[in-house]
Parts: sequence; C-alpha cells; structure tokens
Amino acid sequence: MSMEQQAKAPPDLRKVAQFLRSGSAGIKVRVGALNGKRVDYFKGKSAIKALLSPAYQKQKNMPKITTEAEAQAVLHAVNAFTFFLRVQRGGPSGSSSSSPKNLQIIQDQKFNADEYYAWFYDGSQWTTYAGGIAMVAIMLGGVMFPLWPPTMRLGVWYLSMGMLGLIGLFFAIAIVRLIFYIITVIVASPGIWIFPQLFADVGFVESFIPLWEWDIPKKKSKKKKGEKGEKKSKKENGDAAATTTTATEEAPAQDSDASVKKRGATVEEVDDEDA
Repeated sequence: MSMEQQAKAPPDLRKVAQFLRSGSAGIKVRVGALNGKRVDYFKGKSAIKALLSPAYQKQKNMPKITTEAEAQAVLHAVNAFTFFLRVQRGGPSGSSSSSPKNLQIIQDQKFNADEYYAWFYDGSQWTTYAGGIAMVAIMLGGVMFPLWPPTMRLGVWYLSMGMLGLIGLFFAIAIVRLIFYIITVIVASPGIWIFPQLFADVGFVESFIPLWEWDIPKKKSKKKKGEKGEKKSKKENGDAAATTTTATEEAPAQDSDASVKKRGATVEEVDDEDA
C-alpha cells in the first residue's frame, strides 16, 4: 500500500524524500523494531533542521523553504504519501538496554518536531542495481574464463603474477627492515629504520622517503609548552601596556580638572575694574 501511495507523490516531494533519505541531509538515523522487523526512524526536529540547512538550499527543482513553518508544511505533505509514518517509541525489544526500541504506528498521522517517524522508503536504488550488475558480470566472467581467447588469459595470468610479486616484495621489505632494526639496536643504539615511512599514512612514493632514519622519539611536548609560555608572556605584556595607556589617559583628565578649578579661583580674586 505504501508503494502505491509513494508512486502518486509529486516529483518535488519525491525529491524531498530522496534528499532526507540520503546521507547529505545529515539526519541522525536510529534503528528500531516494528512488528519484529528492523526499520530506520528519525526525530522530526532533525528533518526540519535538514530542510533549513545549506545542503538543501543547493538542491534544484524542490520546494523553497526559509522558515520552520514552511519546512513543517512540506514534511507534512511528504508524510501524506507514506514515505515515512509517525510512530510511538517504546522500550527495548531485547533483554539489553542497547537493543532497538519497539515502534508502533500511530493512527493520527501528522508531522510534529518532537515526534518520531519510521522510514518506509529506501531512497534511490541505482547504486544497489549497479553493484548487483557488476557482481553478476564478474561471476560470469570467472565462470567463462576457459572460453576466453588465449591472449586475454595470458594477460590475466601476467597481471595476477605481477600482483602476487608486489605483495611478496612488500612482505620481504617489512621483514628485512625489522631484522636490520634489531641488529642496529644491539650494535648502534637507538637503532635505524629502513624506509621509516613504510607504514605511515602517506602516498606510495612518500612511503620510501627517506631511505633510513634513526629511531629517535620526537619531542613535541616541550615545543608546545614553549609556545604556550610565549603566548602567555605576550598576553601579559599586552595587558600591562593597556593598563599603562589607561593610566596615561586618566592623568590628563585629572590635570585638566585641577587647572579649571585654579582658573576659576583666579577669576574670582581679580577685582572688577568697572566697579
């Protein structure tokens, strides 16, 4: 029944449902148990936030949404075509507290930010179809390998031998560098690593650069403490300079008040010549 309702949905609302179901929406998806089956569900507040996000504004041929009221109205329209349904969340379905929560569909279907909604729509399935077709093609290719032309079979054999050779060479380098490191630890402590970046998270070429390196631990903590000390001293110097500037600005103000009082007293002491 839900599939029939979803087929009647307008294209713009269908795109809204696809956006919410995709990972670009950023909705927190939870797993619940509905009639003994696992289903994904979400909270209405997360869907409203997704429709007001910049990612939604970049979408084309979709309803324009600028306020929470507009987002709630669009979600209510999507809910009418059973892409998701309002559910009531109960206790855990299993003995553990981490088990999926039991869900039950509510008769009164409306969209509310504080309610929970279970998905009855899986989104676009083109990736699933493409992956299935690729798997079938690989399996058929493997089964029909004896029927391949001799040149193709020879090429696959050379390719497989080359891959096995590279894997073997990698393991050989790892074993040799470990043996050389153990020897250098005994003879010339602290030891030397050949290809020290071999297992680092770098590119293929960078894994073999440099050729060797002493096994000296890098001291980063002192550098960080020195940087923090410099920042702290700079901050204290800045505060001292600001205090000096403030005191300098207040001093002329006091002097000006004193000079005004002095001038006033001088004017009162002078006799009026017109009297």
